[in-house]
Amino acid sequence: MRPRPNSILIDSEQLESGEGMSDDFKKIAAREIAEFQAEYRERFPGRDLDSLTEEDLLREVMNTVGKHGKLGEHVRCVVSVSMLTEGWDANTVTHILGVRAFGTQLLCEQVVGRGLRRMSYAVNEAGLFNPEYAEVYGVPFSFIPCSGSTQDPKPGPTPTHVRALEDRIACEITFPRVIGYRYDLPAEKLTVKFTPESKLALSTSDLPTKTEMSSIVGESSFHTLYGLKNRREQEVDFLVAKLVLEKYFRDDAKSPKLWLFPQLLAIVRQWRTQCVTCKDDAFPQMLLLAEFAHDAADRIYRTIVTSTDGEKTLKPILRPYDTVGSTRFVDFDTTRPVYATNPKRCHISHVVADTESWEQKMAQTLEDMPEVLAYVKNQNLGFTIPYTLAGEERQYIPDFIVRVADGQGPDDLLNLIVEVSGEARKDKAAKVATARTLWIPAINNHGAYGRWAFLEISDPWDAKNTIRATLETKP
Repeated sequence: MRPRPNSILIDSEQLESGEGMSDDFKKIAAREIAEFQAEYRERFPGRDLDSLTEEDLLREVMNTVGKHGKLGEHVRCVVSVSMLTEGWDANTVTHILGVRAFGTQLLCEQVVGRGLRRMSYAVNEAGLFNPEYAEVYGVPFSFIPCSGSTQDPKPGPTPTHVRALEDRIACEITFPRVIGYRYDLPAEKLTVKFTPESKLALSTSDLPTKTEMSSIVGESSFHTLYGLKNRREQEVDFLVAKLVLEKYFRDDAKSPKLWLFPQLLAIVRQWRTQCVTCKDDAFPQMLLLAEFAHDAADRIYRTIVTSTDGEKTLKPILRPYDTVGSTRFVDFDTTRPVYATNPKRCHISHVVADTESWEQKMAQTLEDMPEVLAYVKNQNLGFTIPYTLAGEERQYIPDFIVRVADGQGPDDLLNLIVEVSGEARKDKAAKVATARTLWIPAINNHGAYGRWAFLEISDPWDAKNTIRATLETKP
């Protein structure tokens, strides 16, 4: 008898009996159970772990069938008694065998639907998903009538499973998730001097205020922005002032500086009367809509910054939730070329290559440098740098994050963002400039995420000399 069953029975009686798992299974799966309990604690911080029952653990086994490192990793066969017709999202189902009577076509469709979840979202050379198939037996399912035989599908390339490895946790790299930038002003008495850049014109070209609905038969009807124009302008001022306060004026504990709200309210009212113009049938209450409200808040804040004398400290605006990212959450499949990483240098199993050589060469160079303690290719990592190009907000994804020892001591390592540049492009220049002049100074001024620097490399085959020259010139 296997301590970890490869086959499990799932029905309402089994779930409610409290006897779904043997003591041997719980002993062997202690690590996975502990990880589930930790995840449960984060997901439901107000609940007691003692409330977790064997029913909850059995449901977790079902929800994680075939998932590496989870309770259901070793399950290969599920025998279901009227339980898996809907709401079960395992993506590893390859065979479905019906051994019961089906009363309705809908039930057949629900059962077959358990095999419709994709196993791999890695795209092929054409940028499309390769077809995946599930064998279905004993289910009288009729979807699209067809006749004749079809050719057997050719199997696609075997994807590589790229993931963080638990035994390499010493190489973990963490990073802050930044969504914008702000300034700590030297004084808390806010002043403004409006400029042409402060002005905002509201127009029906941006948002129609009236729409005609006409059917084939019957009268036409007109729909407007239901009652928006009847809202008070004071409500507009309060909303925009609240946005400016919550977005840009926070202390180091991320709490809004509420005592600044009266000043911001007066500034917003002054801005609305002096800088907002309405064209055609537009009206000031359109600022209550999210897009216009955020545009107004950004303009007002930039005006306050440029109008304030004295030294200003650049700080990052961090994501309110999930503030810190990590290599430990990387887990995806790819059909692209890969480079197997050094276990002592990289937390992730492989480096995914977008070209034929430079990613592989860059990874090899980093692994050969004794100064490099850890590195990661920024693939499905979630590390982005927000920047603006031609007035449009975008996200820049650098190539590598490298943790290096630059002589400041083992507790003060340098996090080096490495970008391997090809041909010069306008968007690349904007990305690099934002990383150097906004992201790096903002994070270093924040002080809670270590030291960071940015390096642009034009030749991966000379990366070792470029990195060492950068480390020698840093103070």
